[in-house]
Amino acid sequence: VRAAVVFLHGGSVDSRARSRSWHPAAVRMRPVVRAVAAAVPDADVLLAEVRYRVRGWNGPDADPVRDAQQALRELAAQVGEVPVVLVGHSMGGRAALRAAVAPEVRAVLALGPWCPDGEPVEQLRDKDVVVLHGDRDRITDPAASAAFVRRADAAGARAHLELVKGGDHAMIRRGQYWHRTVASTVAGLLAAVPRPGQ
Repeated sequence: VRAAVVFLHGGSVDSRARSRSWHPAAVRMRPVVRAVAAAVPDADVLLAEVRYRVRGWNGPDADPVRDAQQALRELAAQVGEVPVVLVGHSMGGRAALRAAVAPEVRAVLALGPWCPDGEPVEQLRDKDVVVLHGDRDRITDPAASAAFVRRADAAGARAHLELVKGGDHAMIRRGQYWHRTVASTVAGLLAAVPRPGQ
């Protein structure tokens, strides 16, 4: 394995209910994972999905961040420390942006992320950050994503925002565009990762 792509699905603000694979937030990511798998057929790129212990962010505990960090440790134990691209939607986008503090995380693709005021950006210095946000999103705020990207860029990240015209939070409206864009973006981020021996 020369690199890994780790997917983090959405959730809710507060919930200690157990996260299940059939919950809508988890199901919503499946077409995204399939699109990336088709665009990155290399056998030496591992695709993995994080399953949270509970459904919520749950305040300062930031349960999905801890789960993402644990997943990164387990990944390193299985395949060694390889470059990682994190792909997260909604709450998972926020978790991915926070979990990018890990040195093996080279890039983050955040889809309609939840970016409240005051989210840290220092951990993104020298990393690639791409945010895709539907301009019709009524769950998370595209303007907050734009402000986050500006702050991350000022902190030294290579940060970029693309608004998906007509796109909604669930990535259903203009779904094919979302999937194609995610797939090509991940392929491009992986192309920037040096192959062994280079």
